[in-house]
Amino acid sequence: MIDGNRILAIIPARGGSKGIKNKNIAALAGKPLLQWTIEAAKKSKYVDRIVLSSDDPEIQGIAELLGCEVPFTREAHLATDEASTIDVLVDVLERVAGFDVVVLLQPTSPLRTAEDIDSCLNLMMQDGAPSVVSLCEVEDHPALVVKFQNENQITPFLPHPSSQSLRRQDLPGAFRLNGAVYAAKIHWLFRERSFTAQGSVGFVMPKRRSIDIDDRDDLFTAEQLLSNQIHRKP
Repeated sequence: MIDGNRILAIIPARGGSKGIKNKNIAALAGKPLLQWTIEAAKKSKYVDRIVLSSDDPEIQGIAELLGCEVPFTREAHLATDEASTIDVLVDVLERVAGFDVVVLLQPTSPLRTAEDIDSCLNLMMQDGAPSVVSLCEVEDHPALVVKFQNENQITPFLPHPSSQSLRRQDLPGAFRLNGAVYAAKIHWLFRERSFTAQGSVGFVMPKRRSIDIDDRDDLFTAEQLLSNQIHRKP
């Protein structure tokens, strides 16, 4: 709980995946991918309850062994590639009542920490915002991206004044959603059906904790990052 608000963490983990078979329970540094997110949620100072939404019995069994609640099985129509994350969240929120704020924690962001979760919630409360999303700085600044037009001719992908300096150090910061933490007041989320509607604030995370697992290359990168963290410890 934070500032009188009860916090529900939802971990969505369906069985189907294309880039990596059984991605949500693929091994990362000796643990199922799902375990990294459950452990971070359990260490949060503010999360009151953690619920898994899944259609897969194996994922459900692993989650329960790790201390995550699995109060129901996700219906098949919400476990397809076409089903939206918001629809999945609404399904959980209609079944699990008594909370003020929902936190979406995707298993594909294993390097996000409890401190990242709590910092997002602190920022949301301090700013009086209806929602907060985690961000990281982009690697390719939008002002430096081009597209082709008329065969080999190029043009800026986004329009910018011709007088604008294109030196990276002179450009304003540019950030992207990193997928690690999404939080919102539940009544607001039901109305807006988005975490990034007007009034949302952003919490910046370092790139080393912002990896989003989509394929085997991402898993390898995450393994390297974890190995580097271990070696940096005194």
